[in-house]
Amino acid sequence: MTFLDERGDLGVEPVLRELCIPSSTYYRWRRAEREPCERQRRDAELTGQIRQVHADSGGIYGSPRVHAVLTREGTRVGRKRVERLMRQVGLAGISPRRGKSFTCRDPDAELAPDLVQRDFTVDVPNRLWVTDLTMITTLEGPLWLSAIRDAFSRRVVAWETSARGDADLVLTTLEYALASREPIAGE
Repeated sequence: MTFLDERGDLGVEPVLRELCIPSSTYYRWRRAEREPCERQRRDAELTGQIRQVHADSGGIYGSPRVHAVLTREGTRVGRKRVERLMRQVGLAGISPRRGKSFTCRDPDAELAPDLVQRDFTVDVPNRLWVTDLTMITTLEGPLWLSAIRDAFSRRVVAWETSARGDADLVLTTLEYALASREPIAGE
């Protein structure tokens, strides 16, 4: 249609007639350039709301949370539409774990001695146990799993889960391990 703009001397109606294009189609297209349609106006309005929710969250919320806030506030909008509009304006959420470590060691604290000198081989059961504390991401938040394994059999001696990954969780796991295996002191 830029051809019509460049060649104004030909006239719009004869060119459209020759191309078998209804004149109403051409004029509707020209009007759409000046006046955005209802969907474009609604997208612009939603983009403003999305920017506000994203800013209120400190730039942390991604499309699922922004969609949840808009729905809670009574705005009817689809999840995919929120994703598309956020992508178009360059908004994205930030993962709270990105670049952060959950364990923060006190630099002034004295390190515990390595009693096994990194040698995890043993000839009898219940001589050496190893433990691990792992965070598992769930829909309801983080779940911490503490597990104790026997270095001899490599089987789990005891395990416990909690919403908090602290010393109490590890100590509870150790209590269960001691109760289930009943190791003999001094062996």
